[in-house]
Amino acid sequence: MKSHEFASLLCSRLCHDLLSPIGALNNGIELLSDESDPEMRARCLDLLGESARASANKLKFFRLAFGAAGGFAEEVDTRDARGAIEGLFGGDGRIQIGWMIEEPTMSKAALKILLNLSLIAGDALVRGGRLDIGAERHDGGTDIVIRAEGTRIILDPELKRVLNGENEGEVAPRAAAAWLVRSLIEEGGGQLQLMDEDEGVLMLGAALRR
Repeated sequence: MKSHEFASLLCSRLCHDLLSPIGALNNGIELLSDESDPEMRARCLDLLGESARASANKLKFFRLAFGAAGGFAEEVDTRDARGAIEGLFGGDGRIQIGWMIEEPTMSKAALKILLNLSLIAGDALVRGGRLDIGAERHDGGTDIVIRAEGTRIILDPELKRVLNGENEGEVAPRAAAAWLVRSLIEEGGGQLQLMDEDEGVLMLGAALRR
C-alpha cells in the first residue's frame, strides 16, 4: 500500500471514530439553545462535557498511535501511552486497565505497535472486561504483549486477516490500525503473534528485533 493510500485509509478511520462524540456535541448545543429548564440545561452541559472529553481522549490517542509522537525524538515517554490508553478505554469503568510496563521510554515504532494492538484488543471487548498491557526491552529489541479478557470478545475477521498478513488488495478503513502494526513489525524485522482460541481471551504479541 502506498503512503497516500494509507493516509486516505487513516482519514476514513479517524472520521468514523470522531463522528459520534462530535455529533453528540452538536446535538447537545442545539438542545441547550432550545432548553430553558435549569435542570435540563445542567444535564445538557454534563452531556456536552462528556462528549468533549471523549473527543479529546480520542484525539490524544490517535496523535500518539498514528501521528508523529514525540516530535523528532527517537524515544517516547511511556507515561504518554498509558495516559492515552486509560483515557480511551478506562474512563467509564467498562474496561479495567492493567499496566505492566516499567520502561520509562520506548522507540516510536514500538510505542505505535503497543498503542494500536491495545486499540484492537480494547475494541474487541464488546461487553467490557480487562485489558492487560506489558512490554519489556532486551538485547536491543522489545517484546510487547496485550491480553484482553471479557465475557464476549469479537475480533473483526478483516483485522485478523490483516494482522496475519493474509489480506489481498484493498484494506478496509476499520483495519488501519492492524495494517500499521503489520507494516511496522515487518519493517523492524519482528514477529507478530495472535491467539484467540480460548473463549473470552485474546492475546496479541509482538517481538521486535530493534
